[in-house]
Amino acid sequence: MESNSFLEYIDAAQVALYAFWVFFAGLIWYLHREDKREGYPLDTNRVDKYGTPITVEGLPPVPCPKTFLLADGSTIQAPRASSADRRPIAARQVGWDDRFGPDVGAPLDPTGDPMRDGVGPASYAERADQPERMVDGSPMIVPMSSVAGWSVSSRDPDPRGMTVVGLDGAQAGTVRDLWVDKAEPQIRYLEVELSPGGRAVLLPAGFVRYDVKGRRVKVASITAAQFAGVPGIAGGGQVTKLEEDRIMAYFGSGHLYAVPSRLGPVV
Repeated sequence: MESNSFLEYIDAAQVALYAFWVFFAGLIWYLHREDKREGYPLDTNRVDKYGTPITVEGLPPVPCPKTFLLADGSTIQAPRASSADRRPIAARQVGWDDRFGPDVGAPLDPTGDPMRDGVGPASYAERADQPERMVDGSPMIVPMSSVAGWSVSSRDPDPRGMTVVGLDGAQAGTVRDLWVDKAEPQIRYLEVELSPGGRAVLLPAGFVRYDVKGRRVKVASITAAQFAGVPGIAGGGQVTKLEEDRIMAYFGSGHLYAVPSRLGPVV
């Protein structure tokens, strides 16, 4: 008895394996292409023979713009040509080649105050100048004093009223309030009053160590005097995403720029 079964001449398992390989390769291509909706094309300091700046996309190329609907009803398009970061960099490249200009990948040497200018570890993304929001549209990170039912656990130290000291051991100010994350119940920032009745700045909770017995909050990233340069916030009992990035970058950069000895060679 003759059989006309198509599968007699094809190894179905092998075909399924090849089909999976093709699908998986396509999936990798698609995902890698989608992750280029932000941050691409890459800028370089090179130009072509016509003087046009050279940008790098790589493979796969940058995808076509797509419009995304956000939770608040607004829309955003990515990639956006207007999203290119054109801020001047207050630094110069150390390496130089007479034919091609600065060496590709050469380190940057700050020309001003890197902690304020956003150079190196002080760099930050220009995120939206609006706060993170809860599902109901209210700001996610707010002062504890503005929300009912919130308090510091009796098992944890309450930083309010503690003295804040910088890496030099000098007093920078006093903690007068705590800023909490309503979505993930935890302290995000300590509000530090630099002088009685004066300016207050936000100190990220991840940069502090508590000296409970001494009633002190120790900060190893910046000196007491450098607290005066901490980027401020617009106010209104909320902090925007852009303000958060600037504050975090300032404190983070202090581990390299706060004192000259941190810039020197390790050995």
